[in-house]
Amino acid sequence: MNNGEFCFAASYSSESWDQYWEGTLLRENGNIGTFTRQTIMPMFALGIHNKLNLLAQLPWVSTEASQGQLKGVSGFSDLGIFLKAQALHSTLGPGKLSFNPTIGFTMPVSNYLADYAPFSLGLGCPIFTMRANLQYKLDMGLYVRGTAAYDLRGSSTIERDYYYTTHGIYSDEIDVPNAFNYTATLGVWLFNNSLNMDVTFDGQTTDGGHDIRKQDVGFPSNKMDFTRIGGFAHYYFDFIPGLGLFGGYNQILTGRNVGEAMGYYVGLTYQFQLLQPEESQN
Repeated sequence: MNNGEFCFAASYSSESWDQYWEGTLLRENGNIGTFTRQTIMPMFALGIHNKLNLLAQLPWVSTEASQGQLKGVSGFSDLGIFLKAQALHSTLGPGKLSFNPTIGFTMPVSNYLADYAPFSLGLGCPIFTMRANLQYKLDMGLYVRGTAAYDLRGSSTIERDYYYTTHGIYSDEIDVPNAFNYTATLGVWLFNNSLNMDVTFDGQTTDGGHDIRKQDVGFPSNKMDFTRIGGFAHYYFDFIPGLGLFGGYNQILTGRNVGEAMGYYVGLTYQFQLLQPEESQN
C-alpha cells in the first residue's frame, strides 16, 4: 500500500480433522473423535512508505474435541508484527514482475500450555520469520506467485521439569525446531480488478524434530510436515470504496505428526487513506 494508507481486516476460520499422522501412520483417536480449531483474526496494515508496509495480527483461538475427557481451551495466542517491502516492481514483457520480501516476529501473549497437543493455542515460542515473495502478473490479470519462508523458532516453557522425546530431558525448556514454508499460487483479477481468485499449493518442512511416539500425544518439538491445496476469492464492492469480502477453503493432502485437516475461512477488509503523505513523513 502507498504511504499513509491503512487496511483493517477481520477473519473467521475453522478447521477440523478426525484422523492424524502419528509419524507417518494415519490413524484415528477415540479419545478425541473430531478435533476442531476456530480462529478469529483481527489484522491491520499501514503504509509507512510507498515501498514499505507495517502489518500486525493477533488471533483468538478456540479448540475442542467431539468426544473424550480432554477439555478444549480458548484465548489469544501469538501476536505477530511484520515489515513488508516492495524491492522490485518493473515491466517485463506483457506484464509486471514484483519482489516483496518480509521479515517479522511473533510471540505468545497469553500463558497457554504449549504441551497440550492438539488443543494448545500455539507452539509457545518466539518466532522470527523471513519470507520472499516473487510474482509475475500479466496486464490482462493472470498471475503466478511463488513464496518461500523460513521460521527461526525459539524455546517454549512448560509447567514441569522433565519430559521424554527420544530420550529423557530434565528441563522445563523445549527447543522447538525451525521450519521452511513454501507456496505456489495461480490466480487472476477479473471485472476491472474487483474480483481476485486464486488456487494455491503450499507446505511445510520442519528442520529437525521427532515423531509422535506410539499411543502418545503431540509435543512442540515434533517434526510437523504437510502439503496442502486451497482456493481463495476476494471481492471489492463498488458502493463502498475500499470494502472487500473474502473467503477460502483448504485441505491437507499429506502430513507427518499433523491432523488431516480441512478448513474454510471468511472475512472482511477495509482500506482507506488514514494519513496524508506529508503528515506520515513528519
